Amino acid sequence: MKLSDGIRKHGFRKWYERDLLQSHAHMVLAFLCLIVVFAAFELMSDGRNVAANIAAVAIGTAVGAWAVRRYIGLLTIAEAIAHQADCPGCGTYARFTLVRDLPPGEVEVACKQCRVNWRIQL
Repeated sequence: MKLSDGIRKHGFRKWYERDLLQSHAHMVLAFLCLIVVFAAFELMSDGRNVAANIAAVAIGTAVGAWAVRRYIGLLTIAEAIAHQADCPGCGTYARFTLVRDLPPGEVEVACKQCRVNWRIQL
């Protein structure tokens, strides 16, 4: 979901909360993949179903690497945007309305308290 669509639909605070929850869900997935990889290595030691265990290690590693990359990416974007959510006029955090959508990854917002406009960009 684009930044402007998320803010327009949910508001900044809910968008931020949803983005953090989504990123941490990917972290949990990465942790579960790590457990699968370790379990497959443990089961490989008995010598049965070696091919299935090798497949489990490969799939667990691939999905886990994707999940970690997605976790870091989502978290980085959410934090970069959250650091720009302070009104430059009055210092109010995350109390703004969306004015307009600008070039990709950038929005113009207006403070609800003092009506100062500023841009938030990725």
